[in-house]
Amino acid sequence: MGATMQIERKFRHETKHEIRYIEYLTIRNRLFTVTGLDTHAGKDGTYKIRSLYFDNYRDKALHEKIDGVNEREKFRIRYYNKNIDCIHLEKKSKINGLCNKISAVITVRQVKELLKGNIEVLCNSKEALLIELYAKMKQERLTPKVIVDYIREPYVYAAGNVRITFDRNIRASFCIDPFLSPDCPTMPVSMANTVLMEVKYDDYMPDIVQMCIQEGERQQEAFSKYAACRRYG
Repeated sequence: MGATMQIERKFRHETKHEIRYIEYLTIRNRLFTVTGLDTHAGKDGTYKIRSLYFDNYRDKALHEKIDGVNEREKFRIRYYNKNIDCIHLEKKSKINGLCNKISAVITVRQVKELLKGNIEVLCNSKEALLIELYAKMKQERLTPKVIVDYIREPYVYAAGNVRITFDRNIRASFCIDPFLSPDCPTMPVSMANTVLMEVKYDDYMPDIVQMCIQEGERQQEAFSKYAACRRYG
């Protein structure tokens, strides 16, 4: 991917469900028959995600999530499978229950400088999103707060642009300095017998996929990996 900004141009529906491992196995077996694995998944059908989340000195993003504020946003830096050759800064926004994500490439050097507290490394960037982060770090005192690690198993269905992911082994670290290190120490924040299922789609959810993921009278959960990890610091 190049250095130009990558944008999810539409606001999308997004629901989250914390499910038992036995439910995950049942739903996954159904999905195998109608959906495909995301092309980014490895041979075992998964990939690893590491994110560094930002918040201000009042923990604005955290409290807005907990309080269910209707319009909110959060910034994170993310890379996959311990590969720091491709790192992205992302801003995720939520309005009226719909989600949107904007993403731009950020370099290893820029990340290292941010970890040292040198935000000026962003001020001359040609990427609008990096300039926005710089402005909010300057004006709203955003700082890196927590590292979040987890394993993701992703499924896709073309009609409705549906994406269903299962996240497990969610771990956190409040020592942000080793964010780029494969040996970054983390601690578990999710129970071994639970999985987080996220369901994303555009204007409609196809009935065949809805039938695959339905299990009893499950309700949408207000679950946030960021908020769950922040419970520990």
